[in-house]
Amino acid sequence: MKQREDTIRKWFSLWLDSREAELSDLFTEDAVYIESWGPEYYGREMIARWFRDWHRSGQVLSWDIQEFLNSENTVVRWYFQCQISGEAPTGFDGLSLIRWSVDEKIAFLQEYACTKKRYCPYG
Repeated sequence: MKQREDTIRKWFSLWLDSREAELSDLFTEDAVYIESWGPEYYGREMIARWFRDWHRSGQVLSWDIQEFLNSENTVVRWYFQCQISGEAPTGFDGLSLIRWSVDEKIAFLQEYACTKKRYCPYG
């Protein structure tokens, strides 16, 4: 489990540092990545392209891991904050569901988001 958690930590840190060089260490060649708001990326090359394109106008301010839930797959609960050039910073809570290959690389990752603006309708 530690190796898997370290892989996820490395993925998050690449976003903070805008470093793409290590993607081949993290993802299988045919990995699938689904963002919480809809876009899907097929294969490590497409994931790398998205990573490069995103960093042309965006900066990750924080991507903090709050909890790991490990079984055959891994679920990680996190808080993400970024800033797109010319816009105010924005953030949200999220989960990632991760499926692993036999060589412990990310084969599938799907994100789920929860808006930061939450309230109790009965409070």
